[in-house]
Amino acid sequence: MAIRNIREDGDEILRKKCRTVEIVDDKIKQLVDDMLETMYKYNGVGLAAPQVGVLKRVVVIDIEDDNGPYVFINPEILKEKGEQEVDEGCLSFPNQFAKIIRPAEVTVKALDKEGKEFKLKAKGLLAQAISHEVDHLNGILFVDKIIPGTLEVIKN
Repeated sequence: MAIRNIREDGDEILRKKCRTVEIVDDKIKQLVDDMLETMYKYNGVGLAAPQVGVLKRVVVIDIEDDNGPYVFINPEILKEKGEQEVDEGCLSFPNQFAKIIRPAEVTVKALDKEGKEFKLKAKGLLAQAISHEVDHLNGILFVDKIIPGTLEVIKN
């Protein structure tokens, strides 16, 4: 496993649409392991492959709910329900936080780390994280969805 560099605001890869993973092979499994290690090192809730410079549809999430970490390969949000106003940040935008409107519930279909398809219904923080990370796979960033006037930049 390895810690990967996180791509930050201004890196054009963050605006690109990711490609579908055709086969879950050792290279993809290694990417998942590296992404998890990187996410934990930087205290993230989730991480999408483009954030580490890889244009593949791979997401990892851990909301510390005793079920994680979650691995989503080729995630597809099938259904969204309701909305929630949430405080959000992003590892690609260090020290920036804002209020965003996200779905209150999502139903997602994806492959796990072994390449097996699954469906998951998520609420609250997990729904927020899935929505945030799937946006990354489509080149959409949290700063695109900020409720005007709510951006806070924390100075170190």
